[in-house]
Amino acid sequence: MKCISWNVNGLRAVLNKGFMDFFQEIDADIFALQETKLQEGQVNLELKGYKQYWNSAIKKGYSGTAIFTKKEPLKVTYGIGIEEHDLEGRVITLEYENFYFVNCYTPNSKRELERLEYRMVWEDAIREYLIDLDKKKPVIYCGDLNVAHQEIDLKNPSTNHHNAGFTDEERNKMTNLLAAGFTDTFRYLYPEKTGAYSWWSYMFHAREKNAGWRIDYFIVSKRLENKIKESEIYADVMGSDHCPVGIDIENI
Repeated sequence: MKCISWNVNGLRAVLNKGFMDFFQEIDADIFALQETKLQEGQVNLELKGYKQYWNSAIKKGYSGTAIFTKKEPLKVTYGIGIEEHDLEGRVITLEYENFYFVNCYTPNSKRELERLEYRMVWEDAIREYLIDLDKKKPVIYCGDLNVAHQEIDLKNPSTNHHNAGFTDEERNKMTNLLAAGFTDTFRYLYPEKTGAYSWWSYMFHAREKNAGWRIDYFIVSKRLENKIKESEIYADVMGSDHCPVGIDIENI
């Protein structure tokens, strides 16, 4: 089963930059998007053979997630059941017979860390949500999680320790999630691989220089580790400031 996650930074824009070419070529079983920046009805995608599920923010042109899947789920849930966290269209959960698939766009702590306090509350809530799901059946959790977990996960760690996405507070929350019984699939397969990034600033020719951050993930319940066949970063796919990431996992 091939699963893809991509923060498209505005779906309407990326549709004009080769999105459908990649979508058709990769032929994923489940394809998750973050930062769609859409309200319902603003785009009409013809995706033959796929069911579509959308979660939009109340605020127009902001946040938003979507999942396109070949296999219809047993149930679809939007948000995590806590009102303060469910206004920005950040989470979609598909329930299947043997697993949950959770697509997430984690709130950014922003410049000057103005949203770091809220981010900490969010992190605790989403971790508990995932733990509760994991008690019932294994979880595949993906998305733009807005944190580079370790120094190996960004080009310039020394100058970013107090910047959004690499604060000790954010990194510790990721550590806590993994310690709760989850596995970062990319680092599981490639524990020492350097230069592997999924986001680059639009400034200073960062992508050209590969001065990036790995902030997009596929994380799975620890008991699925032995089913991970591949975890990939499609760094050559353009159209957004993020590139797609994906896993190939045995059917579960």
